[in-house]
Amino acid sequence: MPSLTIRRLDVASPVPADIDIANSVEPLPIVDIAAELGLGPEHYDLYGKYKAKVLLSVLDDLKAQQDGYYVVVGGITPTPLGEGKSTTTVGLCQALGAFLDKKVVTCLRQPSQGPTFGIKGGAAGGGYSQVIPMDEFNLHLTGDIHAITAANNLLAAAIDTRIFHENSQSDKALFNRLCPANKEGKRRFANVMLKRLTKLGISKTDPNELTPDEVRRFARLDIDPESITWRRVMDVNDRFLRKITIGQGPEEKGMVRETGFDISVASEIMAVLALTTSLADMRERLGRMVIGNSKSGEPITADDLGVGGALTVLMKDAIHPTLMQTLEGTPVLVHAGPFANIAHGNSSIVADKIALKLVGKGGFVVTEAGFGADIGTEKFMDIKCRYSGLVPQCAIIVATIRALKMHGGGPDVVAGKPLDHAYVSENVALVEAGCINLAKHIANTRSYGVNVVVAINKFASDTEAEMNAVRNASMVAGAFDAVVCTHHAHGGKGAVELGLAVQRACESQSEPLKFLYPLESSIKEKIESIAKFYGASGVEYSEQAEKQIEMYTKQGFSNLPICMAKTQYSFSHVPSMKGAPTGFVLPIRDVRASIGAGFIYPLVGTMSTMPGLPTRPCFYEIDVDTATGKVMGLS
Repeated sequence: MPSLTIRRLDVASPVPADIDIANSVEPLPIVDIAAELGLGPEHYDLYGKYKAKVLLSVLDDLKAQQDGYYVVVGGITPTPLGEGKSTTTVGLCQALGAFLDKKVVTCLRQPSQGPTFGIKGGAAGGGYSQVIPMDEFNLHLTGDIHAITAANNLLAAAIDTRIFHENSQSDKALFNRLCPANKEGKRRFANVMLKRLTKLGISKTDPNELTPDEVRRFARLDIDPESITWRRVMDVNDRFLRKITIGQGPEEKGMVRETGFDISVASEIMAVLALTTSLADMRERLGRMVIGNSKSGEPITADDLGVGGALTVLMKDAIHPTLMQTLEGTPVLVHAGPFANIAHGNSSIVADKIALKLVGKGGFVVTEAGFGADIGTEKFMDIKCRYSGLVPQCAIIVATIRALKMHGGGPDVVAGKPLDHAYVSENVALVEAGCINLAKHIANTRSYGVNVVVAINKFASDTEAEMNAVRNASMVAGAFDAVVCTHHAHGGKGAVELGLAVQRACESQSEPLKFLYPLESSIKEKIESIAKFYGASGVEYSEQAEKQIEMYTKQGFSNLPICMAKTQYSFSHVPSMKGAPTGFVLPIRDVRASIGAGFIYPLVGTMSTMPGLPTRPCFYEIDVDTATGKVMGLS
C-alpha cells in the first residue's frame, strides 16, 4: 500500500537557498510519520509537533521482526566545502521511499552548533534533499547535546572538587564526610561506592568495619593532576578556551592547574551515547570512563568519583533517538553526533537497530559515516559494527567532480572564496588524475567484504565527459556500480537510479564482514594496520605516545579497537597531500583512551578538539523574521 506521508516536491531552477526550501514545505505532524512506521503513542514521547523521541522499548516489541538492508554512506577525501554525503543520504532515502515504494529510514547524526554558526553550516542535507524542520534539526533539537554538555561538566567539576577536598582533609575527616552518620548514628555506603569497594577488593559493606588502611584506600583517589585527560566542553567554536587556567579564586587555596575546553561533540559521553546498546549498558559505560590516573598509576573512573549514576540520570532521555522527516515525507532518526576526525563519526547503534526492525525484511536503513571513507567508514566498520553486531550489505562512496579535480592537482579549494576556473570548466584529464583518490577509497571499502556503489553528486557545471570518466574509473577500481545523482536539484527523483543500484547491491551481497584487524593484536599492531590502510610505509611514535601505549597495555586496555584522530583532508597526516599518497610515515604524537566508549584514540599530527571561528562565520547570515518567527540564513 502506498505511503500516506509521501509528498511530491515542486522544484525550482536555479535551486533556492536551503533554508528557503525548508521553510517552503510544511512538515507533517510527526505522529503521522510515526504511524506510517507502525509506531503507536506508547512507542514515543512528543517534543512539539514535528519531533518525537522513539523509546528503546520498541526493540523489545519488535525483537521477532527481521532486519532490513543496512547501507552506510561514506565519501572520497573531501574539500573544505564538503561533497554532499548528508544530502546524498537524504536524497537516496527519498528515492527509496517516495519513488521506489520501499520502507526506509534515514539515520543521521545530530549536528554540532559549532560548525552551524562557524564555517561549514548545518548538516540537514541541502537543496531538495533535506531533513525538516531544518532549523530545529541544526539547533537545539531535543536537547541531547545540552545533556552531554551538562554531564561532561558535572564530571569535570567532580574531579577538581575531589582533589581539593583530599588536599585539605585528613583520611578520617574525608571518610566521615563521604559516609556521614544519620540521626541514629548509622553509616552506609551509597550504591555507587560499592563499585569502588569491589575494585579495591574490599568485601565489607558496613563503613564501620573498614580498617584505617581500607579507609585511606577507599577515601583517597589520589588523582595525579598531570594525568587528567577530562576537559570541560561547550557546543560553540571558541579557540580562546583551548587552554585555560582554573582555580585562581582565593577560596581554591592555590590549587591552580592548566586545562581547557573541547567542543561538546568531542566529549567521550557523546561517543558513549553513540555506541551504547541499552540504558544498562550506558550506565556501565559512563561509570567506567577513565579521567586520569592516581599517583601510583591506577586508572580513576567516573564511578570512583561517585558520579556515574548522576551522569546516567542526565543522559536518560538523550538515549532515545529523535524521529523527524525529509522534505518528501520519509522518516529520519537523528541520534548522537561525534565528529569523525576527532571521534568515531557515526550516529548511534540504538537508532540503527530500531530502524532496521521498523523497516523489516526488504526495507532499507541508510546511515552516514563522517568525512571520507578512510575515517568515517573505517570507524563504522571497525568500531561501530564490532559493538553492534550489525553487518552492512552496501557501502556508498560519494564523489564530486570538484573534489576529484582537487585530488588531480587542481588549485586549493578554500571555504568562503570563489572556486577557481578549473572547477567550473571541463577538464577531463584533471578528473581522471584525481580518480586515484576514489580508487583507493573503493579498494579500502571493498576490503571489508561489502559491495561498493559510487554516487556521483552532480553539480551544474559538471559535464557528461567528466562524469563518464568517474564512472569508468569506479568500475575499473572494483565498484559494484557508479551512478550520477541530481538529488540536490530534484530531490528523490534525482536519486532513483542510485536507489536501484543500492537495491541490487544489497540483494547480491554474500560475503561476511571482514574487520581490518583483530582486537587481540597489540595497540601498535592495530595502529600500523590502519596506517597501511591509509597508504603509509610506517609509523613514528613520539616519546609521549610510547609512554601512553605502555601504560594502557599495562592497565589492560590493549584489546580495544582504535579510533584514529587525524585530518579529514588527506589519507595522510598532511592536509595538502592530495590524491592517494604512499610512502609517508604516519606520526603518532599522543595516544589517549575513551575506556567508557570503548576505544583507544591515537592523535595523528596536530588535531584540535576545539575548533575556532573564521573571520566571517556563518552567524552573519543567521537571523529571525520577527513577523513570522521563522529562522533565516541557515545553510
